Amino acid sequence: MMDDILISAISWARQAGAVQMRYFRSPELVINTKFNVNDVVTQADKESEALLIRQINDTFPDHAILSEESGDHGKNAAEYRWIIDPLDGTANFSSGLPMFCVSIAVERNGEIIIGVVHAPYLGETFHAVKGMGAYLNGNPIHCRATASLDKAVVSTGFPVDRNVNPDNNLDNVARVLPLVRGLRRLGSAALDMSYVAAGYLDAYWEMDLHQWDVAAGELIATEAGAVCRSFRDNRNYSVMVATPQIEKELFKHLV
Repeated sequence: MMDDILISAISWARQAGAVQMRYFRSPELVINTKFNVNDVVTQADKESEALLIRQINDTFPDHAILSEESGDHGKNAAEYRWIIDPLDGTANFSSGLPMFCVSIAVERNGEIIIGVVHAPYLGETFHAVKGMGAYLNGNPIHCRATASLDKAVVSTGFPVDRNVNPDNNLDNVARVLPLVRGLRRLGSAALDMSYVAAGYLDAYWEMDLHQWDVAAGELIATEAGAVCRSFRDNRNYSVMVATPQIEKELFKHLV
């Protein structure tokens, strides 16, 4: 069963990525908003989601689904649940920037057991199975062994309500920026976490995320040796992912 689910998840992530590439940098792309002007959705999000939900329902009809655009599907008591973000990084995608991906996680009895993150423009497919390591395009990956925060390149993100809520991560950025070699804002939580897993980044943090943003990326990162911690309990999923050597030092600067 595990092999069938993993093979399916990777295949369907690539199919959804192909849908996105048909719209990417296209003048026909229609862009709408959800929560506010910062929260973007496109027909590529919706078509990718429809493809994934259809494939899951057709192949695994007893499995439940949690998806960003349409919420819960299936039985709440199902043994397996798919947690999908059909297009993570929609603001990048809608602007023609290549940092976007499909994120798929599979949960069994409440535990994430499979994570797949596929970045179609970049040709990068990350995956992990609980207890079996993390991989990029089929090759094993491990987080970087950066010795100290001053040698680290880290990334972050900002909540969609940042224009009206002063609890918007700027205080954390002000504390961390002087301490690190570089600070980046990639715009896709799933890719940020996967890049920590691959050793391209040393750490990532963000507040006010959702389960579909982090489920696959957290498994990939932890299977690659990174540490995942929650640093807030009042802003949905607020997570830090970091290499073991710097996680304690970084964590103490986040509130």
